[in-house]
Amino acid sequence: MSRNQILELAEDNWQTEMGAAFPGERVVFRGKDLFEELGDLTWFQYLMFGITGKKFSNNEIALIEAIWSLTVSYPDPRLWNNRVAALAGTANSTGILGTSAAIACSEASIYGNQINIQSIDFIKRATIHELSEKPLLDLIKNELKQKRIIPGYGRPIVQHDERRQPLINKATQLNLASGNHFKTAIKIDELLQTTKYRMQINASGLAAALMADIGLSNREHYYCSLLAFSAGIIPCHIDASEHKEGTFFPLQCNRINYTGNEKRHW
Repeated sequence: MSRNQILELAEDNWQTEMGAAFPGERVVFRGKDLFEELGDLTWFQYLMFGITGKKFSNNEIALIEAIWSLTVSYPDPRLWNNRVAALAGTANSTGILGTSAAIACSEASIYGNQINIQSIDFIKRATIHELSEKPLLDLIKNELKQKRIIPGYGRPIVQHDERRQPLINKATQLNLASGNHFKTAIKIDELLQTTKYRMQINASGLAAALMADIGLSNREHYYCSLLAFSAGIIPCHIDASEHKEGTFFPLQCNRINYTGNEKRHW
């Protein structure tokens, strides 16, 4: 089929299994009537159903919510994405603009959502490796040789990750800390402690293992993490907007080490 034929077929014709709204009548979501069949879902369950098409147990939903609140939703305006929202607030920009920009900045390769994808990909490969009774150390060495990092392990600022134990405690409390991915993730953590690498599992690695154990694909893990930072972002915008305009971390011009042209022509 040619490109033009594909476009002609799609004109006024969007094929979807996701859903549709029929004003004055009903809403269909993944083949189910929203009002008749999904009306008892919480907003978070509704979100997860939209991403995965599956309904999760109360414990699984509680775990995902805990991963969000305990690991990334911090209302600290110094954090890179929260700072964007605070800057928007101090400039009298709207909450939607500031929050949207900050969420976009959360798509970071070192601290943000990109490393989450790498983490769940690695832990799934490691679990397959472990279940096939191959030495995990071989996989670790190969990963370091190829990528120079172990996704989900180590931390750029400090070695210790204060988020890991509360998350492990929560997963244990919910009886969701016994899956193969979680066990493999902990084995790698223990193995790294006995080597020269000295890297500990971080919150991203734990979250990836726990998400994999409740059946999320890499893509689903990515999508359900899109809004994970928002509960920390929004308070930063609110806080900055309630201060005097332009007072969020201002810098005097003489503090800027500018080495460019003295005068530029546009």
